[in-house]
Amino acid sequence: MRESSESVGQNTRGEGYLQGLATDLVIFGFHETQLKILLLEYENTGLLGLPAGFIRDDENLNDAARRTLTQRTGLGDIFLEQFYVFGDVCRHDPQPLRSILVGKGETPPDDHWLLRRFVTVGFYALVDFTRAIPNPDALADRCAWYDLAALPPLMLDHTAIVQKALDTLRANLDHKLIGANLLPELFTMNDLQQLYETILGQKINRSAFQRKMLALGILERLEKRFSGGAHKAPFLYRFVQESRYR
Repeated sequence: MRESSESVGQNTRGEGYLQGLATDLVIFGFHETQLKILLLEYENTGLLGLPAGFIRDDENLNDAARRTLTQRTGLGDIFLEQFYVFGDVCRHDPQPLRSILVGKGETPPDDHWLLRRFVTVGFYALVDFTRAIPNPDALADRCAWYDLAALPPLMLDHTAIVQKALDTLRANLDHKLIGANLLPELFTMNDLQQLYETILGQKINRSAFQRKMLALGILERLEKRFSGGAHKAPFLYRFVQESRYR
């Protein structure tokens, strides 16, 4: 469900919301070696940006981010984590938000709360993009998946936010068990390697990768083999239960 236009646009003073603080979500979608992110599109402006959210006066920060995530994807109970706070003075530029409001038929006053400086808390989320139902917010016209390898120019500092999120995702591949959130419960070692290669953007030596993953102690190999005709069908694996949501 979208936030009402009254609550974020026509509410020129931002009543009911924390002033100067927002969330920006980098929602990574993975499916069959494709890595995408969810973007909002603003018609009549040529602007694209990350899904953003505001924090209600009586709302916890993490709850606000998860609320925005559910509104944009239609999904709940998916991996979501803070990764950085973006607060440099140079990131403030009222023009993109002014253009968006004008594109919605509004004439924002110079002191409109959305045109003021905002510090934003970055969150990244992980989801199988085939399960999500993208839904724009009250100010956007479309919400869609974009290939991370061919990302268009984004408004404000959103390109830098995406890069920081991607760097964090890559650094956390082993420690946060990213695969547990993007792979089915049972998978082959090749499935896991393809996930790593897609996120890292590079090929990995097969033998070295398998040795590394088995040495981490986070995988359980099943006696049942992957169903198929080949006599050398690979083993199935799953993440050990106590580590699945580390």
